Amino acid sequence: MIRKKLSRKERLLWGGSLLVLTVVFFFSRSTRMAWAASLAGASALIFCARAEPVGQALMIGFSILYGILSFRCAYYGEMITYLGMSRPMAALSMVSWLRHPFEKGKSQVQIERLSLNKIVCLFFFSLLVTGIFYVVLKELNTVHLKWSTISVFTSFAAVLLTFWRSPYYALGYAANDLVLIVLWTLQHDIVMILCFAVFLINDLYGFCNWRKMEKIQQEG
Repeated sequence: MIRKKLSRKERLLWGGSLLVLTVVFFFSRSTRMAWAASLAGASALIFCARAEPVGQALMIGFSILYGILSFRCAYYGEMITYLGMSRPMAALSMVSWLRHPFEKGKSQVQIERLSLNKIVCLFFFSLLVTGIFYVVLKELNTVHLKWSTISVFTSFAAVLLTFWRSPYYALGYAANDLVLIVLWTLQHDIVMILCFAVFLINDLYGFCNWRKMEKIQQEG
């Protein structure tokens, strides 16, 4: 069933992502939880790139595992962001995606254009949430506070765009991937570095695919 849903390009991207992450795990000292989180996240992004609600279900699992890993490294910003924001927003997004299919009986989501009002709201609420998180994270003596704060901004923008069913959600996550590559480089965790490098590639593919699907939906 899954193979029928995915194109040949997507199967290669998914399989290649899982292979790279698995090989790196076996040749590193990383934990099994980090490996499981990376596999769940890479799988989630493939289905999100296809505008399939199952991608959000996988994202919930990734958020839980990643939140635990972040706690162990004192990345409290990441822990709070993914457990307290990304996980519940993924659940809300899954409901939103299920309630707005492009065609009745199909799983692909109806893609929405981003209005000026939503763009204003996006920046206002992203800055507001980031400011609140900064105060909390500073009190918690969060490691690498600056990068953790930037991660909050990009994460919140990404999850809000996901809920709105905008193609630009993928660019929000791509920006977050770059921030997280820096954070985990500072932690010297090769598995998580490559995990988010793989995520970056998948998110860029997701943006391109959503733009293509958006055009098809508009023409249909």
